[in-house]
Amino acid sequence: MKQSTIVFLLIISLLVTSFMSLTNGQSSNTDATMTINSFEKGGGGGGPSECDGHYHSDNTLIVALSTGWYNHGHRCHKFININYKGRSVQAMVVDECDSTRGCKDDIVDASKAVWKALQVSKSEWGETSVTWSDA
Repeated sequence: MKQSTIVFLLIISLLVTSFMSLTNGQSSNTDATMTINSFEKGGGGGGPSECDGHYHSDNTLIVALSTGWYNHGHRCHKFININYKGRSVQAMVVDECDSTRGCKDDIVDASKAVWKALQVSKSEWGETSVTWSDA
């Protein structure tokens, strides 16, 4: 092969690798809207979690992510860092907040345990701005 062809292929390979790491990983803090959800049976969060088909206690540090961030289940049972006003907590992804069914594209839908761990004032429970990243 010519040297220019080899250099071209190396550049393409680096670009593809960089793109894949950006789409599959969230290494820096990303702005999001955190909403509150119940993951318990009959708790208003819908059916069982997409990742495992189970319901989960509201006392567990868990979240559902918008469809794009959920990434076809690639984040299932992985932890993310959620940051709010200088506080941070790790929560496990157990569900998808389906963006084709009304969920916005920037949602971290969190259990009550996450809201408590971040010490969000109960008067602010429901929806608030946060940042998140893969743990």
